[in-house]
Amino acid sequence: MQLCYIDESGTPESTGNTSHFVLAGLSIPDEFWRFHLTQLETIKSKYDLQEAEIHVAWMAQRYRDQESVPGFNSMTFADRRNTVGIQRTRKVKKLKQNLNGKSRKTLRFFRRTNDYIHLTLQERRQVITEIAKLISSWDDVRLFAECIDKGFFDPARSRRTIEEQAFEQIVSRFEHFLKANHPRDPHYGLIIHDNNQSVAEKHSKLMKTFLSDGTLWTHIDYVIETPMFVDSELTYMVQMADLCAYAIRRYIENSESQLFNLVFQRAQKRGNRTVSVRHFTKNSCTCTICRSH
Repeated sequence: MQLCYIDESGTPESTGNTSHFVLAGLSIPDEFWRFHLTQLETIKSKYDLQEAEIHVAWMAQRYRDQESVPGFNSMTFADRRNTVGIQRTRKVKKLKQNLNGKSRKTLRFFRRTNDYIHLTLQERRQVITEIAKLISSWDDVRLFAECIDKGFFDPARSRRTIEEQAFEQIVSRFEHFLKANHPRDPHYGLIIHDNNQSVAEKHSKLMKTFLSDGTLWTHIDYVIETPMFVDSELTYMVQMADLCAYAIRRYIENSESQLFNLVFQRAQKRGNRTVSVRHFTKNSCTCTICRSH
């Protein structure tokens, strides 16, 4: 059994603050799942993140309240948490007294970053890099991704939305992988998706259509059931898919190649061509994904 964990980076809406929408999946053989999980837990324990969700977009930002603490870098993890926690508690009380768009944004930032306040920006980036290196070493794992340039995507020409096209592409490539990887005895595959109520309903209905009628690209024989939707805070491997999606989007949009070069090693190849990751954009694109596809 292959378990394909899926998460996204960027917004599918044309009005969102990203130029691309990326849906990424990591396929892991069930027999190696526990081993890889233990490796990941070792890194998280090293940085006192045992109960924390690895959410790269929030970890990679500057925390200005840390930077205002004298001698922060020389403190213990516990002292850092205590010092920044006290500051944030005071500020939260003030923000709640005058709720507006800006204060709500700050409150959300505090809520999403509280698990990481004991780590400096350099340490948080080091965590992300160590995990990306770990993923790059997983020879039995395969990366699937659809990276859609929202400016290039034409809803009038497509029979699907951006989210639906990305999901159809991931399912199709995952199916091809299952057939090609074990042609005489293909493995079955299950998709495990980060939980989002609106997406869950849409993708479950879409998957039922794929199972009965196939996708635009292939009949579905070995991807079974509708996706399982799980809480990413509790499911480490969905967090790894999040890291991969983030790394790909940041490379496409900002030419940030460090994380991308690591996770892209896990893409499925056929000869010299990368077949499991695609950049849906203009034909003149010269990024690594387009050149190797």
